[in-house]
Amino acid sequence: MSVRSAVPLAAVLLLAAACADPAGHDLEANKNLVRRFTEVANAADWDRLPELVAEDFVRHSSATPGPPVTSRDQFIRLQQGFLASFPDQRVELEKLVAEDQWVAALATYSGTQTGPIGDFPATGRRVEGPFLALFRIESGRIAELWVEWDNLAMFNQLGLVPTAPPAQ
Repeated sequence: MSVRSAVPLAAVLLLAAACADPAGHDLEANKNLVRRFTEVANAADWDRLPELVAEDFVRHSSATPGPPVTSRDQFIRLQQGFLASFPDQRVELEKLVAEDQWVAALATYSGTQTGPIGDFPATGRRVEGPFLALFRIESGRIAELWVEWDNLAMFNQLGLVPTAPPAQ
């Protein structure tokens, strides 16, 4: 290899090294893990979850009442409960941003409420709205998830809370 051809190659290799995550995190692999997780959740293919989610997985959310989710099995039961209320639920990922072992997602949730939500009866209405999620990846699996959405907007769409009168 001549010096003339080696210089551009060295420049490309140096640039690639400079762009790499110094902690060794594969940011694109982490984002792909979140994409696969979303596909599995949309398909309710719970048998595939162990390859994506740690056994001691923890889910945090102030939007969901009840005890915290502290295992993969509890998460599956929670998701099955959501599916009982919204059997056609779907999550569409809009944007993923990765840094270190973290992946942030802006996504849209949609579904038709054909089953009760706690004390609220089924309405047959469709909801759609944005939510934010933050995933922590550890050893190639999702170890932790923070997820938040606007419950008031969802309940308004379902007609379960009164709306404010128009301003005069």
